[in-house]
Amino acid sequence: MNKGNIQKFLKIFSSIIIIYFLISIFFMTHFFFKTEINGVDLSLVSYKDALPIIGDYVNNYELQIIGRNGETDIIIGQNIDLQYNENYSMKEIYEQQKAFSWISSLFHKQEYYEEGLFTYHRGKLTTAIERLLFLNKDMVVEPKNVRFIYVNGSYHLIEEVYGNKINKDILEKAIIDSLGKGKQILILEEEDCYEKPEFTTSSQKTLETRKLLNQYISSKIIYNFGDQKEILDGSTLHKWLKLDENLDIIINRIAVTNYVKRLSQKYDTVGISRNFKTSTGKVIEIEGGLYGWKINQEEEIHALLEEVTSGKVIEKEPIYSQKALYRGEDEIGNTYVEVSITRQHLWYYKNGELIAHGNVVTGNPNRGYATVVGAYMLNYKQNNAILTGPGYEVMVKYWMPFFGNMGIHDASWRSSFGGEIYKRNGTHGCINAPPYLAKLIFENIEAGTPVIIYEE
Repeated sequence: MNKGNIQKFLKIFSSIIIIYFLISIFFMTHFFFKTEINGVDLSLVSYKDALPIIGDYVNNYELQIIGRNGETDIIIGQNIDLQYNENYSMKEIYEQQKAFSWISSLFHKQEYYEEGLFTYHRGKLTTAIERLLFLNKDMVVEPKNVRFIYVNGSYHLIEEVYGNKINKDILEKAIIDSLGKGKQILILEEEDCYEKPEFTTSSQKTLETRKLLNQYISSKIIYNFGDQKEILDGSTLHKWLKLDENLDIIINRIAVTNYVKRLSQKYDTVGISRNFKTSTGKVIEIEGGLYGWKINQEEEIHALLEEVTSGKVIEKEPIYSQKALYRGEDEIGNTYVEVSITRQHLWYYKNGELIAHGNVVTGNPNRGYATVVGAYMLNYKQNNAILTGPGYEVMVKYWMPFFGNMGIHDASWRSSFGGEIYKRNGTHGCINAPPYLAKLIFENIEAGTPVIIYEE
C-alpha cells in the first residue's frame, strides 16, 4: 500500500471513529435503537421525553384479547384507570445502557420490564374481566374427554371436545401480566387460558383403557347345564362396563348379580314341580323339598367378575351350593327312596332294581308333626345314633337323615307298621321302619340319594 492510500485509509477511519463517537454522545441522553419499555417503543427517544410518551401510550391503551375461534374483545385502559407512575425513575435502565455499545442495538431488540410502571384500579379490572364475552355462560362449551363406543364387537374412540371454557384464574393472571408489560394483544390459546379435556385420543391412559376394554369383551364364558348352554360374550359384557373419571374400568356388579340370578331362576331346580311315577304306576306331581340343583350365587358372582377380565374363552359349570344326581327332565334317576304317606309304605330302588320295601310309620299330622312332602336327598348315614326331641331320647342303629332332624331309622320299640297308626301314634316327623327294612336300606344306600315323599 503506497503512502497516498495509507493517508486516505486513515482519513476514512478517523471519520468513522468521529461519527461513532458523536453517535455515542447522542446515546448518552437517548435510548438505543429498538428499545421498548413495558411495551412502549422508545427507540431514539431522549430520556427526558420518555415518561410523556409513556403517558400518551397509557392514555390510548387497549388490550385486544383474541379467542380460539377468532372472536375478540378488548379491555380499555381508561375504563380501569390505567396510569403510569410519573415519579417512576428509569435510572437503572439508563445505567444499563452503555453509550459506546449502541451499535449492538442495530441487531438486537432492547426490551425492558419495569414492575410498578403502570397502575390500575383492581376493582374496575375485575368488573371488566367479568364482562368479557369469553366468560359469557351462554356461549361456553365445556371440554369433554375422549369417549369410547362399542360397535360391532370392539371399542372405538370418539374424539375429545376442547370447547371454549376459560380458566378464569389463568385468564386474570394473563391479563394482569399483559397490562403490566404494556402488551396490546393477548392470544388466549398461547397463554393456555382454556380448560382442556384431561384425556384425548392420544393419551397413554386412553390407549391402555381401550386395550383393556377390548380384552374384557373378548372374554367368552360358556355355561354348561346338562345339554343346555348359556353363552356370555361381548354383546352382553359391554353393557356391564363403565369408566370412572380417571378412565378406569368399573364392572357393574349389580348387572353381574342380576345375570347370575337369572341363571339361578332358569336352572335351579330345588323345590320345583316334578312329575313322578309311583311304584303303583300312578303319575303324580311332586313339589317342594330340597333336592335339586342350586347355584351358589355369591361365589359365582365373584368368579364371574374375575373371568370377565381374562379375555379368554372359558367353558364351565357354575359354582353350585348343591347338585342333583342328574341334569334334565328326570333328575331323580333310578336310584331313590319312595315313601307314600297315604299308603304308609316305603320302596328303595337302586339302579332300577327294587332293593327293599315295606310298611312304615310317618309323622303324626294330628299333633303337628306331619312328615314333610317333596323331593329331598339323604344327607348322610350313621350307625348307633341317639335321637332327642321334646319328651324323648332314643338310640337307633340305622340313622338316615334327609331334612334337618327328620330321617329314616329303625324303630325296634314298635310291633306293627303301616295302616293308620301314624294318625294316632305317629312320629315327630321321622319315618319309622322295621329293623330289617332299615338295615337293608342302610347297607345299600349312599349320601345324596333322592328321597321322594308324597301323599296321594
